[in-house]
Amino acid sequence: MSSFILRRLIQTLLLLFLLSIVLFALVNLAPGGPMVGLGQNRRVRPEQLEMMRRQFGLDQPLPVQYIVWLAGNDWMQVDSDGDGLPDQPGQRLGVLRGDFGTSINTRQPVLSEISQRLPNTIYLMGITIILAILIAIPIGILSATRQYSRIDIALTTFSFAGQAIPEFWLGLVLIIIFYAWLKNPFTGDPLFPAGGMYSLAGSSSLTDRLWHLILPVITGALGWISWYSRFIRASLLDVIHADYLRTARAKGLSERIVLFKHALRNALVPLITMLALDLPTIFSGAIFVELLFAWPGMGRLYYQAASARDYPVLMAVLMIGATFIILSNLLADIVYAYLDPRVRYE
Repeated sequence: MSSFILRRLIQTLLLLFLLSIVLFALVNLAPGGPMVGLGQNRRVRPEQLEMMRRQFGLDQPLPVQYIVWLAGNDWMQVDSDGDGLPDQPGQRLGVLRGDFGTSINTRQPVLSEISQRLPNTIYLMGITIILAILIAIPIGILSATRQYSRIDIALTTFSFAGQAIPEFWLGLVLIIIFYAWLKNPFTGDPLFPAGGMYSLAGSSSLTDRLWHLILPVITGALGWISWYSRFIRASLLDVIHADYLRTARAKGLSERIVLFKHALRNALVPLITMLALDLPTIFSGAIFVELLFAWPGMGRLYYQAASARDYPVLMAVLMIGATFIILSNLLADIVYAYLDPRVRYE
């Protein structure tokens, strides 16, 4: 297992390097740019616009911009002010030394922007995923053990409906119903808040924060509950009549032990695959959910950066998200070997 992990880590570094080249090229070659909006502003003179391009290194060839983004500009001798003397505007250490640059829009360090938004996304998406798993596993077990019963048909219908409903539509419907239509009978206020992490006029208590979580969590969790429950049901049906389970029953083990100790352990392997693909969402956030409910998280930050062509922020979010995806798949492979001893990577 140790040699497998080492090989995968080396492959990860190579893959991230190649991926960084592709992403950097796609982001920077896209139509428009961070200076397009300023170029249309009559108050910004052309020489000021050119000076800003030099400050952010946008006047350099694309390969040079990539090397500066990756390794810093310590090696460069740039004359940014045209005085004939070399200088190094916007000192960059490079991504390899933990410097993702400065946001073009806010002029703040990119890592500072991410550190402000990331806890909010982990808070929202972590609760959403945990709740989805806690609900999906019992639904999947109940549906598999009562195959083709009325309960199974009802749960299957719920799962298909949950998969078909788009997040943005569900979020809008919940806001209309629980914010615009339904009111608190005692105070006359909306039943649930329509956005934000806490009430601006309130004391930001734990109850207030949990109250603001209800609609975003429901919006984000419904699709995951549907997917996860269907996977657990299908996986349980594959193993529930296996030979080793019949042997366990023949030894006198109770059906509860056979189901939860033997069958469910192997049935959870496909769920691990789904979780490995969904774990990076905890970092990147659900864009639709955060936009609909004005949640100050990573998904909203990514949308704002993409809209404004904020290249440093875009690259930071994309690269860190790609790293999370690759490491999550490595973690899934390790968990496979723990859940199923037949899986070996040596």
